[in-house]
Amino acid sequence: MVRDWLTKSKYTVIFTGAGMSTESGLPDFRSSGQGLWEQEDPSKIASADALNNNVEAFIDFYRTRVLNVKDYKPHNGHHILADWESQGLVQSIITQNVDGFHQEAGSKRVAELHGTLQKLHCQSCGKEYNSEEYVNQEYYCKCGGVLRPSIVLFGETLPQDAFQFALSEAEKADLFIVLGSSLSVTPANQFPFIAKDNGARLVIVNREPTELDAFADQVIHGREIGNVLQEWDN
Repeated sequence: MVRDWLTKSKYTVIFTGAGMSTESGLPDFRSSGQGLWEQEDPSKIASADALNNNVEAFIDFYRTRVLNVKDYKPHNGHHILADWESQGLVQSIITQNVDGFHQEAGSKRVAELHGTLQKLHCQSCGKEYNSEEYVNQEYYCKCGGVLRPSIVLFGETLPQDAFQFALSEAEKADLFIVLGSSLSVTPANQFPFIAKDNGARLVIVNREPTELDAFADQVIHGREIGNVLQEWDN
């Protein structure tokens, strides 16, 4: 059914969350029993306040995360989405993930709502750097400012360019597919509603039920995203 919708859709938008990344092996933040935030207090190590007042712990935590991302690669599902974009089956991707795997797999039109761990920038002057600086234990800009990952920290707002792009894409969609998101984080979880309100079909693929399942035209639980996309690709 979804494969048929995909081929007939004139504008398909994909929305990805943590479940897309965990299939590559990356640890999750909120999953019960093993989420990072059950082990660490985000306000103390992953916030704008930590960057300003607890910089050593901040850098230590994010260097580990940068190294983590470099230890893993996009999985088959990422590559299928990139292939669909090149075929014109998918028009854009909205992602809550910060690993950069969609672009690494070849996707071009990606809105990174929470930024990316693939880049750093100076907290003082804004100069951009590659995340290799953290790998090489280089933590300061030539101006003396602290280098930080180009992600949204706790206490910061979403980047307006990515948010506006995502909003526009959700409004244009006639097929909106959610992959691996609990849809529990605001305002990102509003995009499926926006797409639905504008007449799109809504498909949700997530290991656990979500609060938006009742609004979806098709729901798939308890399955690997890569396997589901492979079935739709055949």
